[in-house]
Amino acid sequence: MKFFVSALVLLVTVAATYAADVDGTWTGTVQGPFGDVPVVFKFMADGTKLTGSTTSLDGSEVQIMDGKVDGNSITFNVTFDFGGGMPFTLSYKGLVSAEQIKMSSDVFGTPVEFVLKKAKA
Repeated sequence: MKFFVSALVLLVTVAATYAADVDGTWTGTVQGPFGDVPVVFKFMADGTKLTGSTTSLDGSEVQIMDGKVDGNSITFNVTFDFGGGMPFTLSYKGLVSAEQIKMSSDVFGTPVEFVLKKAKA
C-alpha cells in the first residue's frame, strides 16, 4: 500500500512539473492559401489555468481566454477583431511535449494543424 501511495504522489508531482513546461514563447507557421503565416504564442500556466497571448495579423497582441491545462493537453480561445465590429473567435487544442506543441483549430469548418517550437531565451 505504501508503494501505491508513493507512486501516486510521484505521478502527481511529475504531472504538475510537466504542465509548467508550456510556459514561454512558442513559434511556428500556419499554411495559408497565400503561403505560410508566422504565428507566435506566449503561454503561462498556473496549475490548470492557462493565460497568455498571441499576435494578430496586424501585429497587435491578443489575449488568450478560457485557457486550460490538463496533463499534456492545452485548450484556449482567441478572439480577433478585424474591424467592423465583427469579432472572430478561434478555439485551439494543443498536445504538449518537451520539444513542441502540436496545435489544431477549426476555421469555418476546415481543420488547421500546425506545430509550435519553444523559442530560445
